[in-house]
Amino acid sequence: MIKLDIISDPVCPWCYIGKANLDRALAAAPDHPFAIEWHPFQLNPEMPPQGMDRREYLETKFGGRDAAVQVYGRIEEAARAAGLEINFAAIKTTPNTINAHRLIHWAGIEGRQTAIVSALFKAYFVEGRDIGATDVLLDIAEHCGMDRAMVQTLLEGDADLAETRARDAHTRERGVTGVPTFVVANQHVLPGAQPPDLWARVIEDITQQLAEANAAGTDDGSANGTNGGAAPEGTGA
Repeated sequence: MIKLDIISDPVCPWCYIGKANLDRALAAAPDHPFAIEWHPFQLNPEMPPQGMDRREYLETKFGGRDAAVQVYGRIEEAARAAGLEINFAAIKTTPNTINAHRLIHWAGIEGRQTAIVSALFKAYFVEGRDIGATDVLLDIAEHCGMDRAMVQTLLEGDADLAETRARDAHTRERGVTGVPTFVVANQHVLPGAQPPDLWARVIEDITQQLAEANAAGTDDGSANGTNGGAAPEGTGA
């Protein structure tokens, strides 16, 4: 298998779109070679623990209502192209996502990472739920098969809090400034919500290289199948 590391934030619409595009390519290639792991990146690391009003956040970030509407108009267009309907009107709070990232980490220990990431995206972008709220995170954890009481105990303490922040900081130190960012085989970086056809080519290239390596008896697991690619508009929002 080839490692695919995905750096993202569950409140990032481009991350949601990027995952949908990747999912489409993976569904078309059920024997794909990827072993996927999700990594933390907070778009708003200084966000108050309780989050803030969504409208205030957007107008502050983009310099006014008109600019925010323009930016999110492009996001909605990209979302529809990815087969997503984002219910921005339902989102009332922009949350602090540190606890959501801790939940994703714990889910990884149980092999439930992608399920939790998917549920977080749905809760926020479709249902308009505050994924910074403990009760919402507990509902998501339980729905995905995690032990609700254990997750509650972890969330009420500082378990993996410093580690999650350190991983975020390490990612930034390595030069990541926006998400989603995809890292293939710890070698090739694909920033942004890449389209399904690019992922299809990557999967095809990697699969071919692995087959050739196996045939030659030299498969060392380091095959890679991408020579990069330009990022489309939008890494984070």
